[in-house]
Amino acid sequence: MKEIVKRFWPYIKEYKFYYMLVIFGGILIVISTAASAQIMKPLMDDMFIAKKKEMLYLIPLGLIGIYFTKAVGKYIQTVFMEYIGQSIVTRFRELLLSHIISQDMSFLYVNRSGELISRVTNDIGRIQTFVANMLPDMLRDVLAVFALIGYIIYLNPLLSFYTLVVVPLAIIPLMSIAKRLKKYSHRSQEKNADIVTRLTEVFNNSEIIKANDTQAFELKHFSAHNWQFFKINMKTVYVGALVPPITEMLGVSGLAAVIYVGGKEVFEGRMTVGEFTAFITAVGLVFEPIRKLSGTYAKIQDAIAASERVFEILDTKPSIKDGNKILKEDIKSIAFQDVSLMYEGDYALNSVSIQIHEGEKIALVGDSGGGKSTFISMLLRFYDPDEGKITINGINLKEYNLQSLKHHISLVTQRVYIFQDTLAANVAYGEDTINEQRVIESLKLADAYDFVMNLENGISTVMSESGNNLSGGQRQRVSIARAIYKHASLLLFDEATSALDNESEKRIQKALDAYTKDKITITIAHRLSTIEHADKILVLQKGAIVASGTHTQLLESSEVYQRLAGELKK
Repeated sequence: MKEIVKRFWPYIKEYKFYYMLVIFGGILIVISTAASAQIMKPLMDDMFIAKKKEMLYLIPLGLIGIYFTKAVGKYIQTVFMEYIGQSIVTRFRELLLSHIISQDMSFLYVNRSGELISRVTNDIGRIQTFVANMLPDMLRDVLAVFALIGYIIYLNPLLSFYTLVVVPLAIIPLMSIAKRLKKYSHRSQEKNADIVTRLTEVFNNSEIIKANDTQAFELKHFSAHNWQFFKINMKTVYVGALVPPITEMLGVSGLAAVIYVGGKEVFEGRMTVGEFTAFITAVGLVFEPIRKLSGTYAKIQDAIAASERVFEILDTKPSIKDGNKILKEDIKSIAFQDVSLMYEGDYALNSVSIQIHEGEKIALVGDSGGGKSTFISMLLRFYDPDEGKITINGINLKEYNLQSLKHHISLVTQRVYIFQDTLAANVAYGEDTINEQRVIESLKLADAYDFVMNLENGISTVMSESGNNLSGGQRQRVSIARAIYKHASLLLFDEATSALDNESEKRIQKALDAYTKDKITITIAHRLSTIEHADKILVLQKGAIVASGTHTQLLESSEVYQRLAGELKK
């Protein structure tokens, strides 16, 4: 726990003023709690035994004053601790998401989306419970315990010994239980991530589930995770539920000893009834925060486990390091110089060398797994080469600031990403201020203007999740319009027109030919018509360029290309 508090400390210390208010509220609560025990002495000795009439007025007024002070303290502590907790957790949620999306693509590929969502939502939620609820409760209860222990020692040092001897006895079983709770909390949070992952897959693949009538199959798999989650949580309950009864039994043992020894003190006249009542009240009050502390400490193991999972992500550093050079001018030349990249023991790219210049249209063809998508990913610095280097405008790609580099690159893939926002915002993605005229021009070039104008609100139509209120071809044209709107000098098309019919593709291709005449275009093709007019076609096999040239040249010189061209023509 000490390590977790240390990790949170840089964030916590920014709220010093609010913590001072929280401590002030806690002091009011502690003073009120001690006063509620102290008032028992005049209640018994002066009001009931001595029968002083003025006490009939002073004691009730004193009680009202005590509990009013306590109420004010609780309000101050609750409001400001909640403010601290909510604020820290809100910042942490943003910090965690920022850190996740700044990681390498390899990290995002390896970690399941459900796992990452669980850490941003579920784990952060558990931390919020710790910061906003458990931490103030612990602070208040620790202050109360110390204040009341000091008070009972002041009242009667002998009796306080019988009371306090049980405190260390309560800690021993608590430490053992806390270790087991932490282990179960880790397992619970991992299983919760499995559930979120399963739900994400079900909702994202609803069409294939419906098409194959596999609802029962998916429910069976979800049910297995769900009931495993239940069993782990019940283990946490079984172990955690031991804490209160153990603490209470030890507490009542101490209280029984106090009653026995204190009763003898009263019988022998060394203690008044009021003093004994005040003492026994203080003892009862001190065991209440101790009982709460033991329960809180057990629950904190859950928050510690969640914190460790969150800090595990925050401690992960991306291997792709940002450069310092700002790419200000357009991309005019690209060079791959003996570039190799290994992935899971095989070459994704193998000694690739190629020069590409402004205005050139490059096409990539090859069998699945040949390295076409990897070639494009390298330009976006999703990965860095294991050997060789890539240069843009004569400068190593690694030296460029990533934001400035990607400002000059547009990517369109066969998997289209549509956000729940207006169609215009999807085209102008990443810009707070939308240039509607540019949006319309981009839609026209992407052969999307006519169908967009037929939507209920035109470019202001709000897209549903994943753009499900558009057809596959319409979504793909919006994606192409997004790339055009960006006005990038390097356009990367990864089977970007796969969902379009031949006529639509020809219209878009004609418009793009004029638009890209002063840009570099690299295209992964699924149709022969997409690549036959390319300035250069690269044939990739097992990560290596096995042939290059124009469509006509390759038909004459490359058997691999002849086969691929035949397949693309189908």
